[in-house]
Amino acid sequence: MDKPVAVVVGVGAERGLGAAVCRRFAAGGHHVLVAGRTQAKIAQVVRTIEAAGGTAEAIVTDATREADVVALFDRAAAPGTGLAPVDAVISNAGNNRHIPFLEVEAGLFEDFWRVGCFSGFLVGREAARRMVPLGRGTVIFTGASASLRGKAGFAQFSAAKAGLRMIAQSMAREFGPAGIHVAHVVVDGGIEGDRLLSRNPGRAEQAGPDGLLGIEPIAETYWQIHCQPRSAWTQEVDLRPYKETF
Repeated sequence: MDKPVAVVVGVGAERGLGAAVCRRFAAGGHHVLVAGRTQAKIAQVVRTIEAAGGTAEAIVTDATREADVVALFDRAAAPGTGLAPVDAVISNAGNNRHIPFLEVEAGLFEDFWRVGCFSGFLVGREAARRMVPLGRGTVIFTGASASLRGKAGFAQFSAAKAGLRMIAQSMAREFGPAGIHVAHVVVDGGIEGDRLLSRNPGRAEQAGPDGLLGIEPIAETYWQIHCQPRSAWTQEVDLRPYKETF
């Protein structure tokens, strides 16, 4: 195949950001490793990519488990596959819900940290291990409004996302001079995907036309980051619908 490989971690429903990123990189000529926890969901993403003429494979991955993440990247670099080395990595795992601070148990706080921060460390480390010897590659982390500020009822989510942002900044400073483009995308607003709309069916109507972040436009920004010339790299970009207040 001799295709560059994109690894997208944290893929869920087909109408979600992870799936949209997979489709965009496949359309750009990458063989995509679609990594998520639910086989049925990631298999559907692969079928959609293949139906459009792209190539992809589904790999069940729990991004909070070191062995799973290492195995995922080992698969990307496996000999005899006809694939080029890993070219782009997107860390998209996340969980978010409102929980009053006094109701946040220690185990729950740790679960949020593992999904929102620790998984990013594992993915970023394995990406760097493969990319640094090549002297090139892109690593993109999905952030949130909580990466920058903590709101009432979201301490567990904000702590994780703020930590992920620091991982992205530290990696960028360490590996940028080695040719690795590390970027952090602050998704500042509600995403018009299955996760939000299933929990709040009236949210899209309430927001109005283009009042929520579209998944394809976000994915297009990820692709644009990947394509940037190294004389003008973005380390952080924030995205919000035009109606969203700053």
